[in-house]
Amino acid sequence: MSQTTQSKPSGRGGPGGRGGPGGRGGPGGRGGPGGRGGPGGRGGPGGQKTYGGGKPSGQARRPRREPEEEAWIPKTILGKKVASGEINSIEEIIQDGLRIQEAGIIKKLLPDLKSEVIDVGIIQKMTSNGQSTRFKAIVATGNENGYLGVGQGKSKQMRIAIEKATNQALLNVSPIKLGCGSWECRCDQKHSVPFKIRGKGGSVTIEIIPAPRGLGLVAGGKIKRLLQLAGLKDAWTTAKGSTPTMNSTSKAILDCLKQTFSQG
Repeated sequence: MSQTTQSKPSGRGGPGGRGGPGGRGGPGGRGGPGGRGGPGGRGGPGGQKTYGGGKPSGQARRPRREPEEEAWIPKTILGKKVASGEINSIEEIIQDGLRIQEAGIIKKLLPDLKSEVIDVGIIQKMTSNGQSTRFKAIVATGNENGYLGVGQGKSKQMRIAIEKATNQALLNVSPIKLGCGSWECRCDQKHSVPFKIRGKGGSVTIEIIPAPRGLGLVAGGKIKRLLQLAGLKDAWTTAKGSTPTMNSTSKAILDCLKQTFSQG
């Protein structure tokens, strides 16, 4: 009897085994911190370009020289007497009727004089070569104690015009007699004019009236400054004419104050 072999049904395969978890790589080592570069050295100051022969800014500038006054050398007989000490006051020159022709004489006898520019202007005129322009300056000089002078100068440069006007003002210095002619005050101090005076220059007429002490100068700006240089502290003033024209106004004030010395 033949044996028949029955084939057994094939069994299901068992579940495959899971692979084990792969090993994690170890943490990578951190790179060390990079070294810092050393600080770069500063570049030297660049040479500055100079134009027109100027000096570079690195060098120290020379101190500015102040203009030195030239020593006065007398040229006239009167100047030589003043320089030698034979004449010690300007009153002696006026009493003898001598003419002052050098500004150094006034600087020698009145060292405390003050100069002030009163007015400046421009002079223009047409010539065959075109328009010509010059400068004009009016300077007043006084010591605020009885002396006043006014001068005028013209030049193509303002500085030279002021120098000419100052030199002319020194030659025009005149003594002024101060006093107290006010009936309200009647003191013996020299703070005003001794009596009422009047002067004229061009179209301008100025009258100065003595005032009591403490009143002050009743006058306009430039007229007031001229009276202060002369030494007046209290006075009333009246002016007629074209007073903005300082050339005429300054001449009127000087003519007015001269009468105090001539009449008093």
